[in-house]
Amino acid sequence: MVILLLGPPGSGKGTQAKVLVERLGIPQLSTGDMLRAAVKDQTTLGVKAQSFMKKGELVPDNLVIGLIEERVVQKDCQKGFILDGFPRNVAQADMLETVLSKTQKKIDRVIALQVPEAELVKRLTGRRTCRQCGTGYHVDFQPPRAEGVCDRCNGELFQRNDDVAEVIVDRLRVYNDSTAPLLKYYQDKGALRAIDGTGSMTQITATIIGYLEK
Repeated sequence: MVILLLGPPGSGKGTQAKVLVERLGIPQLSTGDMLRAAVKDQTTLGVKAQSFMKKGELVPDNLVIGLIEERVVQKDCQKGFILDGFPRNVAQADMLETVLSKTQKKIDRVIALQVPEAELVKRLTGRRTCRQCGTGYHVDFQPPRAEGVCDRCNGELFQRNDDVAEVIVDRLRVYNDSTAPLLKYYQDKGALRAIDGTGSMTQITATIIGYLEK
């Protein structure tokens, strides 16, 4: 089964992906992770991608698609995989469909996590990260024992630049402009299931698993 997770920043895609990996025994494919691994290993595509990343430019779609094409034929993907972070727009979805068809695969299920914008802003602006060890916290949902101090190493906690309210609103605008049309794209193919992403993590997981089992 090939599963695609869609949802705006802060909707909980990463959390649910980790749970699904354990429950279903299939890997999560993150384009960000694939890019970093390719650059580290200095593969042909990795070297090309690195030239764009060094200049702070977006890696072209054809390179990202190339990485996905190489990844989905590996042994651990034979029973399926979970895509997270790609495609981001309809053009990329068309490219992905072409690549998957070469390996006789297709997107079987598309899960769209839906969360109100006000809730997304609250989730993202409340995130804090330790400068020293990288442990993550949330001022409301997972606060440290002492304000501003990491429980693990006593390091200083800080707010990432992209977790500031003004930046988050812009990130959500970009998502709605480019990624949201994917909902109709996959709905027209009969693969989409919108799921409320505001309940508890276990409730959301149960809803997703119920949908996949059908």
